[in-house]
Amino acid sequence: MDKTKISKKLSFMLRHCTAPLYIDLNGGWANIPEIITALKKDYPDMNMEILEEIVAEDNKGRYSFDDEHKRIRANQGHSIPGVVIIMDEPEPPEFLYHGTATRFLETIFKEGLKPMKRQYVHISNDLETAVEVGKRHGKPVVLIIKAKELAAAGHKLYRSSNGVWLTDAVPTEFFTVRYI
Repeated sequence: MDKTKISKKLSFMLRHCTAPLYIDLNGGWANIPEIITALKKDYPDMNMEILEEIVAEDNKGRYSFDDEHKRIRANQGHSIPGVVIIMDEPEPPEFLYHGTATRFLETIFKEGLKPMKRQYVHISNDLETAVEVGKRHGKPVVLIIKAKELAAAGHKLYRSSNGVWLTDAVPTEFFTVRYI
């Protein structure tokens, strides 16, 4: 059984699928029996044990179980309008990092960073993670975000349960570019 393929399908179901809508918009939670039943259509051997392995082995911490292991959710990355996930709002460090590809820079320089099809712009704690994210999209470049200044200017910065920082947008005056 290819757990990577299952994880990709699970990610789609919990972040982007609206027909059927598997998640409760209030918290982004989905009932595990319903998710397993849906996954069984493509993966007949799917069960709770495999789901727990996928969550435990996911190196990005994409998913969370509720305290009773009856529900699951994606920690961030939703494109479904109206999903509300309560997140921490800690004081950000001086700098955070956003990985992208050089081919997007012209638009980013004009418009700043925007969430595009997601609810939030995703920001990394460290340069290495941002470089890896940027590589997924082409020739990588990292935007060094002046996080403390961004927050001081009134922009909300959230931290999801897996440590990814999120914000509505990052205007151009709050980042510099580091070419890799």
